[in-house]
Amino acid sequence: MTPLLTVSTPSRLQFLPDPFPDPVPIQLYLKRDDELHPAISGNKWRKLKYNLAEARRLGHQTLLTYGGAWSNHIYAVAAAGKEFGFSTIGVIRGQDHRERDTPTLAFARQQGMHLHFITRQQYRNPTDPVFQQELQLLFGPYYELPEGGTNELAIQGTAEIIPEILGQLDPWPDAVCCPVGTGGTLAGLERSAPDGVSILGFPALKGFVSDKHPRAQLVTAYHFGGYAKTTPDLLAFIRRFEQQTGVRLEQVYTGKMLYGIYDLARHGFFKPGAAVVALHTGGLQGRSEALDS
Repeated sequence: MTPLLTVSTPSRLQFLPDPFPDPVPIQLYLKRDDELHPAISGNKWRKLKYNLAEARRLGHQTLLTYGGAWSNHIYAVAAAGKEFGFSTIGVIRGQDHRERDTPTLAFARQQGMHLHFITRQQYRNPTDPVFQQELQLLFGPYYELPEGGTNELAIQGTAEIIPEILGQLDPWPDAVCCPVGTGGTLAGLERSAPDGVSILGFPALKGFVSDKHPRAQLVTAYHFGGYAKTTPDLLAFIRRFEQQTGVRLEQVYTGKMLYGIYDLARHGFFKPGAAVVALHTGGLQGRSEALDS
């Protein structure tokens, strides 16, 4: 299957010689997937590219997906639809912002996405046959993308990250780390990682539990209270990291992962001198204004 090619890969692998508030005995590399596209960046492009190709192969003209009012996925699908000539529909969890858009929803509308608000109760079971029939009656044929974008084609896309890294770094890294939301990026890394390269996933959600990642180690101590929650300590770390590296972060995913890597390194988790690659998954549209205050 041929993907739609308007985004240049591989993304660059950037060595950061002194990124943390205090020195730690590892070599940190940042896989800059945040630079893949201004709006369809990070793991969102990886997850979408084969799905977009499949939607086109099947003759679909409309993409339908699901998300919250601040969703990186909604933001990326709206941008991808405009760029690649698809109509887009966003089924939005909750009716809180029906009258007043968040910046994410305002951007999605600007890209031409139709926003369909449903109650949180309806949203709990989007695969319900009655609900699916209602969507079909409302919108006609569409290519459906799950919330967060994770499906088999998405995993095929994220599985391409490891071969890129192995071609950019010699010798191979000791560990590759990524933030975890729905788990699609982590699954792709597991699929293509060779023996000897550890895969670490840092869930952004409190209480994240999964038996679907036997090849990876889940590091669950750095959610900072749960999805989209933060602390002054995390924000201070991100500001310091940005000052020292010039790399912008957000506090939902990549910032938490990097704090976790720093804290693990301080406590001897990695062997001295270990080469650690961290995946910057983009999502900068969700960056908190508090980071700039």
